[in-house]
Amino acid sequence: MSSPVIERPATTGMPEVPRLKGRGTPWRERFFHLSLWASLAVAAVFLASLLTYVIVEGWPRLDSRIWSNFPDIIDPSNAGAQSAIMGTVWVIAFTALYCLPTGILTAIYLEEYADPNRWWNRAIEINIQNLAAVPSIVYGILGLGVISRGLGFGQTVMTASLTLSLLVLPVVIISSREAIRAVPQSIRQASLALGATQWQTIRRQVLPAAVPGMATGSILALSRAIGEAAPLLLLGGLTFITFNPTGAQSSFTVLPIQIFNWISQSRAEFTALASAAIVILLVILLAMNSVAIWLRNRYSRRW
Repeated sequence: MSSPVIERPATTGMPEVPRLKGRGTPWRERFFHLSLWASLAVAAVFLASLLTYVIVEGWPRLDSRIWSNFPDIIDPSNAGAQSAIMGTVWVIAFTALYCLPTGILTAIYLEEYADPNRWWNRAIEINIQNLAAVPSIVYGILGLGVISRGLGFGQTVMTASLTLSLLVLPVVIISSREAIRAVPQSIRQASLALGATQWQTIRRQVLPAAVPGMATGSILALSRAIGEAAPLLLLGGLTFITFNPTGAQSSFTVLPIQIFNWISQSRAEFTALASAAIVILLVILLAMNSVAIWLRNRYSRRW
């Protein structure tokens, strides 16, 4: 009687790869995955609850009165936030005028011209990274002591915009540097090989390719500046103004300060006004963030 034939798998001559230890415990990976989803769910629930509460509270005042009328302490039913909305527009416009050119030019210098072996360039980079983590109230103290009182600008739109420019300038520099750094070196080398100067290479090749990232970072930095209230309160931003700013030397108020003023009132009508103003501020922030996302998706390139 013949013995059964045992088939053996064909060997390919390659050594077997040993299995890594720990692959037999997938529960850790599942637990980590569930923890991430739970954290996202908690954040989403809190955000949805906050938005729902604000919209419900401010729904009676979400009409044309909120942006067409001026604040009114006596009759809150006809009060609005026109001066705060226009003040926010003025302050953010001057903030962009001051910080964006400075931040972008600084990023160009640090990435394209600065020698990393020089001690002053290293000191500049370290200070920029440290300033990005400084609390906003510290910038308010700086603006009050140096810009408002030292330079004599007073409680004006220029003082607020210069202070907010210092606040968001490190963010603009860091985001612009990352966008410039993302451009491949081969593009620079090809341009220089064809006879272009370094500035022509930067202006015609590097900057157009880095515009999406630079624009996104700049808009997000300005979005942070819109929501800041602590430095402006320290600068003496007025809480009750019944006129719109007319220039850089005008007195001002902004939406965060106006919201703070209405919240501190005891009557329920002011709570509805504050909630409506919060919705207006959120709409402005979402509009700016949407523009940043559109610019990134519209002009981004894959290398």
